[in-house]
Order: sequence, then C-alpha cells, then structure tokens
Amino acid sequence: MAVTFSDLHTESGLKALDAFLSGKSYISGGDVTKDDVKVYAAVLEKPSGDLYPSASKWYECVSAKLASSFPGKAVGVRIGGQVAPAEAAPAKDAAAADDDDDLDLFGDETEEEKKAAEQREAAKKSTKKKESGKSSVLMDVKPWDDETDMKKLEEAVRSVELEGLLWGASKLVAVGYGIKKLQIMLTIVDDLVSVDDLIEERLTVEPINEYVQSCDIVAFNKI
Repeated sequence: MAVTFSDLHTESGLKALDAFLSGKSYISGGDVTKDDVKVYAAVLEKPSGDLYPSASKWYECVSAKLASSFPGKAVGVRIGGQVAPAEAAPAKDAAAADDDDDLDLFGDETEEEKKAAEQREAAKKSTKKKESGKSSVLMDVKPWDDETDMKKLEEAVRSVELEGLLWGASKLVAVGYGIKKLQIMLTIVDDLVSVDDLIEERLTVEPINEYVQSCDIVAFNKI
C-alpha cells in the first residue's frame, strides 16, 4: 500500500508529515523509495527547519539522493556537458501524474490494476499484437538566472505538444542565490517520444531556450 499525505501545501499537512518522520530518515525503509519520491514531489518547497525539523531534514536527504543517484540513469541526456551512459533505470510501476492534493506519482498497483494488467497481457498474447510501452519521467528544467520569468518558462515547456507526450504535475524548487528550477512530471509512449530528442530538439532550442538553460532527468521509470 502506497504511503500518502494530504494537503502538503498546508500547515496541517506538513505537521502530519513532520510527525510521521520523527526519528526516521525516510518514509519507508533505510533509503529513498518510491514513497519518498511521491511525497517529495507533492511538497511545494523545503519545509521550515524551525517549524518542521524532521520533514526539513528528510527533504534535504531525498533531494540530495535524487540529484546524485538518478541523473546517470537517463539514456543520452546531457549532464554537465557529458552524455550519460545508456543504462535504463529499473522498471517500476508509476501512477499517472495529476494535480490532486494526494499526488500519487509512484503508487503501488492495486489488486484491480494487477488483474487489469493480466487481462491486457492475455489479450495481447491471443491477438499477437505488440503494445507500445510507456515511461514516467521526472525532469528538472533550469532557467538562465534569477530574473527568468518561471511562469513563462513553464508555459513554454508545456507548449511542446507531441503524439505520445503528456505533461503532468510540476513545482518550483529553490536551488540557491534566488534561483528556482522547474521540476515537472511527464508520461511518454516509448515508441513515439524520445526524451533525448525532446530535450535537444524542443526544450533547449529557440524560442524556448530564451527561458530554459538546461534540462536534467531526475527519474525515469517504465510503466
């Protein structure tokens, strides 16, 4: 069962999260899991260390873990001027991103979903039709400086429309010196959309590069 918290943009929601994390480093287990990624994506900004010390410490740990562990898993994405190795991240189940308060970005499958998946697999085998796979991607989009209009940056990013591409939930994350980055979810149909091409041919070229300096993949999961 996936761990969920409601209204993480409110004081009561953050208090509940802080209380849950008291004495813990992560949501479940001794390391970052999909539960941590899900809740992290639902928190609008780093919780106050004075008001929510446990939640603030957890947020820093998850942010550092994602930044150091996942970017190298994105096939062909340029990070720090180098092309990341062609190694795909382990396949995980991912729920479709939406804007609800309970943002279940990486939720576990329910029994109904498992049964539906089994039925689809059986139908595919009987008809011998190959279904195209999908992937859920968490992307960081970085502006040029602190004067970049982040609202226009997000509008420019979402203006990219491709068959097989669906933009999901997003939030602004502080990176220092008054600069914030856009962290946004997207779902792609693997046979129709290449994340490499999306970044190199759409998001970092004119006219969008007026706002976007670079894009990094934080997490890449097969659905």
